[in-house]
Amino acid sequence: MVLTKKIAFTASDAPAAQAAEQLLRNSVPHVDPDDADVIVALGGDGFLLQTLHEHMGKNIAIYGMNRGSIGFLMNEFNVDALSERVNRAQPVNLHPLRMIAECIGDTTHESLAINEVSLLRETRLAAKVRVSVDGVVRLPELICDGVLVSTPAGSTAYNYSAHGPIVPVDANVLCLTPISAFRPRRWRGALVPRTATVLFEVLEAERRPLSAVADATEVRDVCRVTIREERAITITLLFDPEHNFEERILNEQFAN
Repeated sequence: MVLTKKIAFTASDAPAAQAAEQLLRNSVPHVDPDDADVIVALGGDGFLLQTLHEHMGKNIAIYGMNRGSIGFLMNEFNVDALSERVNRAQPVNLHPLRMIAECIGDTTHESLAINEVSLLRETRLAAKVRVSVDGVVRLPELICDGVLVSTPAGSTAYNYSAHGPIVPVDANVLCLTPISAFRPRRWRGALVPRTATVLFEVLEAERRPLSAVADATEVRDVCRVTIREERAITITLLFDPEHNFEERILNEQFAN
């Protein structure tokens, strides 16, 4: 016998999401988010990431329904038989990246990212970054607009827009991708093991300042940024079996 999961609802500020939340609250039994097994998040991909961050570490699965624009991480919106859909949904377990950003002035900031950690130039001057993987310098000087490390789940987002590869969730790799690289001109990025620790050291940090962004959290004027997968934290997303996440990633690789 499959026990019915306790469901809570949350929605973005978009009118379509607010209307959907009210409709579901009127028709589906629900509980407060802290008492739920599953939170149904109504909105777009950005709101889903926000919801994941808010409930990270609480052992609550998130089932997204698209009331936004793209909705790559979302299920189709439909009010019919929602409890049954949630109970048969397939889980995908993800681990976030932990960013440790050291700044000019000796301050340090830590943050978690579900999609990617990116370094971005703050001024008209190109960034200069030394790239190390597991303590070995792989690029003594990368001249670019920026550089990022992406999880498999985030490989279809900013990473893909920067011409990085799309990788399956179970590929056990992270994407290391430059943003508008100028030198080395032919370097297009790398795949590194999920166990790897990536270090970005900003060269000429005061003259060529960079910000570090972990999903929606930005830290400015960084000089060293360390990134590794945080295996101690597990995030669970739920997807309808007929539109599972692995199939979406596979389809994305063949999209026109």
